[in-house]
Amino acid sequence: MPISAPRFRLLAAFLLCLSSGCQERARATKAPRPRRAPPLQLTRSRMLTLPAPEVAGGAAYVSAASGLVRVGDWLHVVADDSLSLASFPLQGEGPGLWVRLFPGELPRDAADRKAVKPDLEALCLVEGLASAPQGALLAVPSGSAPARRRGALIPLQADGRLGGAVREVDFSGLYARLARELGPLNVEGAAWTGKHLWLLNRGNSDEGSDAVVMIAGEGLARALEAGVPPGPELVRDVKRWKLGRTRSVRLSFSDAAPLPDGRVVFTAAAEDTHGPYADGAVVGSAVGMLAPDGTPLWLEHVEGKVKLEGVTARVEQGRLHLWLVSDADDSSVVAPLFELTLDDPPPPSSPGR
Repeated sequence: MPISAPRFRLLAAFLLCLSSGCQERARATKAPRPRRAPPLQLTRSRMLTLPAPEVAGGAAYVSAASGLVRVGDWLHVVADDSLSLASFPLQGEGPGLWVRLFPGELPRDAADRKAVKPDLEALCLVEGLASAPQGALLAVPSGSAPARRRGALIPLQADGRLGGAVREVDFSGLYARLARELGPLNVEGAAWTGKHLWLLNRGNSDEGSDAVVMIAGEGLARALEAGVPPGPELVRDVKRWKLGRTRSVRLSFSDAAPLPDGRVVFTAAAEDTHGPYADGAVVGSAVGMLAPDGTPLWLEHVEGKVKLEGVTARVEQGRLHLWLVSDADDSSVVAPLFELTLDDPPPPSSPGR
């Protein structure tokens, strides 16, 4: 039976939609509504101070903390306005250590610095690499500008300290694919589960989308071992989210941390801004959980107007122990380290509408 011209155009449009991924872009999963309970109370455990500045004349502390990973008795932190990574002892308030990731020096002027910084927004532990038998940290850039698409792979020692040569990782090809599917890109969270690398895109812009992106773990590991850029063919799934609002401001992903059973803890921040490049007033943050298949499990608001940007998590004696860092978007403010302990899992929230 011949197909009429209108039907042919409709079929062609449908096939084009399938090939371009627009079905994924059209769907959005709503997070569960927070329980009607007091907001979660954070405990500040230390400030992220260092014995010396990253560069001569700079500040001897981390300010724009953006990604956090615990390995052994060490906490590793990336900052979105730095060329280095900082490591801190888990216990006590002893000063941390700088480890250089990229050569050069960033401008002192805030606007000039913002224009050229690598904008490392996420950090995750990668295991199973022959070239890094004790594991490695993968520092992940936001991709919110062309200069913000290079990351770094940092091998670890057996005790969790950094050790070995740092290797640069080019995310350009992978991010070009994600930008076509999601619009404005702003990757803020990363979690390695072995089977997948989860990337959480922060949709804090008028056209942006909060999304969970699944990257093929085996393919990414091969690319990292070979020292080649991870390519667009590694994308396995893209799911959009709607996280709700805090004081009328949209909540958007800000980091992620895996658990041994495949679940992923995430943080989200409500920042009143119209684009991924510009900063805005922060009105609050939240903590939540994704199931191993990406299904939202729960979401809880945090007390105060803090901008949570990094999280790492452990299940200890049947309870969920979180370490979190924040970014005040002010270089004169020292970033704090917070702790939070929750029942695992907490009572379920009612589904969003």
